[in-house]
Amino acid sequence: MRNMNRIGIILLLLVLSVTACKISYTPNAATIDYTKVHTISIKDFPNMAPLVYPPLSQMLTQSVQDAYINKTRLSMTRDNGDLDIEGEIIGYDQMQHAVKDNEQGTAAYASQTRLTLSVRVRYANRANPEQGFEQTFSAYRDFSNSNTLQQVQDELCTELVKEIVDQIYNATVANW
Repeated sequence: MRNMNRIGIILLLLVLSVTACKISYTPNAATIDYTKVHTISIKDFPNMAPLVYPPLSQMLTQSVQDAYINKTRLSMTRDNGDLDIEGEIIGYDQMQHAVKDNEQGTAAYASQTRLTLSVRVRYANRANPEQGFEQTFSAYRDFSNSNTLQQVQDELCTELVKEIVDQIYNATVANW
């Protein structure tokens, strides 16, 4: 009988503690006031970089749009959204990186190349204009000089675009 009372008390305390706690979870860490913000417009990101990889502009634009469609309840509109994102690709550069001695130790050579993607973004929030900004986001990946850029470009661009989209999303609606 004493065990039944103890179990009853434990269950009662467990129920009270669970109902007293409120766990608040915001999917994808978006802090959007949906009573004020309903729409988003995302313009194309033209490629203004000196080195142009043709599919990059469309890949970036589509990835940014997909992020907001999939992670928020905002409706996409062509122009004048409550939130407005536009920008351009300003850098797509490769640079020799990671100098290494050759096997004879007589000379050094670059063993890696760094591919860097830079995107300038202008963000406007019509509900909270003070949250607007213009900022450049960058990401890079290194690859072995045993590969050419053409051999690794698709995979690296996919990774770079994903990272930059995450940076843009976090800066605009995640309020980290």
